[in-house]
Amino acid sequence: MDAPESLGEKGIGIDEAYRPLSFLYLTFLSIWFVSAFSWTVNTWKNRHFQTNNLQWTLASIPLLKALQLTFSFLFWYSCFNLQICSLWMSFGVYVTGVLFQTALFGSFMLISCGYCIMCERLSVRERRKTAALGCVFYLTLVGYRASVPYLTVLLLLNYFVSFYVIFHHVSQNLLLLREQLSFIEDEDVYAMHDAIYTKYTMFKKFQGAMHIVAVAECVIYIGMDDSPENYWLRLLVREWAQLCILLYIGWTFRSRDLAPNFSVMPAVKSKVEILVPPIYSIEMDADAFKEFSSHEWHIGVPTSRFPSVSQKEPILVIIQHPHANGTTSASVSSTDTNSEAYQ
Repeated sequence: MDAPESLGEKGIGIDEAYRPLSFLYLTFLSIWFVSAFSWTVNTWKNRHFQTNNLQWTLASIPLLKALQLTFSFLFWYSCFNLQICSLWMSFGVYVTGVLFQTALFGSFMLISCGYCIMCERLSVRERRKTAALGCVFYLTLVGYRASVPYLTVLLLLNYFVSFYVIFHHVSQNLLLLREQLSFIEDEDVYAMHDAIYTKYTMFKKFQGAMHIVAVAECVIYIGMDDSPENYWLRLLVREWAQLCILLYIGWTFRSRDLAPNFSVMPAVKSKVEILVPPIYSIEMDADAFKEFSSHEWHIGVPTSRFPSVSQKEPILVIIQHPHANGTTSASVSSTDTNSEAYQ
């Protein structure tokens, strides 16, 4: 979507092979605008299902793409119909394209690290690594778009490192989730099974999508040249690939009513092995509840970030604190009681 280098301030000497670009950009602009609008509306309507900002982060990417396509359409339309090729419009295409690519890979990095899926927030080390890779990716992409010598090799190296980090994180998360599923089956406690399996399915779909992204990037940046005859074909392949992949990932991580206990996750990842907390459901009458007491167990009521969301059944949370010998994990039990327990 970069403007050819031969263009000047006037629409003189432009190859007629570029004339269909304005129609192609208008078509993709309409598709991306509808997608961005639907994505934003769906995220807003289902915001009560969210306990994090991952969905809003993903929803901002189609908006950046729609803005880039707007600048691209206006640039090519003015070149062929108004005989004016605006330098500022071309610069807008350049800037928004770099921002879109950086935001896209930044989101892929966040998902691969398990942000809002495996943990509530990233650790300091993960945030620094993600920021460093994002900055290097941004700078190399800027140099590549500006045709700086030898930046193509550096950009390919950056792609290789980024994909390696993404696949490494995804493999680690899949391994951890498989271990948790095995633990649940061995302990015969299935209250957390649906939540863990949902996360496992999400990462498997994301892993498959990232394989397609890696192949598509190689084909787009290596397998085609920038000649006028192939420019529109390269544009068509790139736009459809980006649209399909992003919509697939967005649909996988969309805002919706997920499995129960999906939001049960540590604040940050820990290098220490963490077992999924078993959750049991029991019922007791009012008399049994009044006699329930233990020095090792504490009773509490769960709090919600969204007070407007009412729970179908009253829930008590019973927490067993670690023993004095330094046990690293606590066992959390969720107790469903009938309404008489609150009397």
